[in-house]
Amino acid sequence: MGISRASRYKRRDTGGKRPIIIKKRKHELGRQASMTKIGASRVHTVRVRGGNTKFRALRLDMGNFSWGSESITKKVRVVDVVYNATNNELVRTKTLVKGSIIQVDAAPFRQWYESHYGKTIGRVRADYTPAAMKDTLTEEQLAARQAESTVESDIIDQFNTGRLYARISSRPGQVGRCDGYILEGAELDFYLRKLRK
Repeated sequence: MGISRASRYKRRDTGGKRPIIIKKRKHELGRQASMTKIGASRVHTVRVRGGNTKFRALRLDMGNFSWGSESITKKVRVVDVVYNATNNELVRTKTLVKGSIIQVDAAPFRQWYESHYGKTIGRVRADYTPAAMKDTLTEEQLAARQAESTVESDIIDQFNTGRLYARISSRPGQVGRCDGYILEGAELDFYLRKLRK
């Protein structure tokens, strides 16, 4: 018996069982969940209804993640799965699904921040020199940029560890990509409380 997305087998609102009087139909077809894991990229193509194509990601280790308050997107490495509201088993098995809270590598965002604002973020690095900024910006422009650069203390703490909390907003098993956004503000506070529990 194949996986079906029909609702014929469900009970009535009263709790009574329905008699099943027709067989499963092709248009109600469901498939095995991809259960995307962290690892070297492995994506299969699936021919679906209407001759269309889905991309079934079996393993992924990179994704495009945006930092909303800075309006910047970087391709970063997925490091770990830390929280899933649906099921703790998906955290234990490190399964990537939409809505999962994961940790991503902070280095690309750190490099962008330091080159854009001409100052370090998180712990002070001994090898950092803001000389590259002097070539492209005047002192006034650089000072104006630095004045408007405000980052939450929770995010600065994450930069110290080298990992940022992010949320997956794409569906890896359907589109073959693991994209999302960096957690900030009230949403970050909410998930930090969940993680402490």
